[in-house]
Amino acid sequence: MPQKAWNAKRERQYEHIKEGVLERGESEDVAEEIAARTVNKERARAGEAKESSRLSKEDISSSRRGGLRSHKGAQGRTRDQLYEEAKDRNIKGRSSMTKAELQRAVDK
Repeated sequence: MPQKAWNAKRERQYEHIKEGVLERGESEDVAEEIAARTVNKERARAGEAKESSRLSKEDISSSRRGGLRSHKGAQGRTRDQLYEEAKDRNIKGRSSMTKAELQRAVDK
């Protein structure tokens, strides 16, 4: 899944993260997704990306966060991540839902 916009450093970073996630027992697809998202976030934080979200630039760094919120981490996904998934699934009423309500809605 490495992208054309990534330089050699980012390619190595992607492979390193992917290998680590695979060693934790996650599937190939999940490992690729986590690695790609992490590399893209680091690119955004370093100013290498043409477009980036406010959260990517202002949130704590991926390495410091250490997967606290990735997928099934300590507290699960953030409300924003759940909201985006609800938006992708076209769940009605998502804008007024709490994190717990969003979690139940996307888990259905």
